[in-house]
Amino acid sequence: MSTTTIRLPDELKARVAEAAAQAGTTSHNFILEAIAEKADAAERRADFHTEADRRYAEFLKTGESIPWDDMRRYLEDRLAGKPATRPSARKLDRHG
Repeated sequence: MSTTTIRLPDELKARVAEAAAQAGTTSHNFILEAIAEKADAAERRADFHTEADRRYAEFLKTGESIPWDDMRRYLEDRLAGKPATRPSARKLDRHG
């Protein structure tokens, strides 16, 4: 395990110490967990954007999509525990 030095303003250091104490852990562990959570969030955000770009490229290639009314009805039925058939993608009529 490598060592990295960070300089914390006194106010932030005190906040971290207080939060760590309330969480029942050390300041060191609290900081490690915070960094890991931030890295996880950044990775999830990057994955989300990659998937969104992939889906948009697929839409541009095929012109197919699921109309919101169809998807909403499907999701509402699923939430209500009703039998629901997953809607299919199709070319949308852009004029009506």
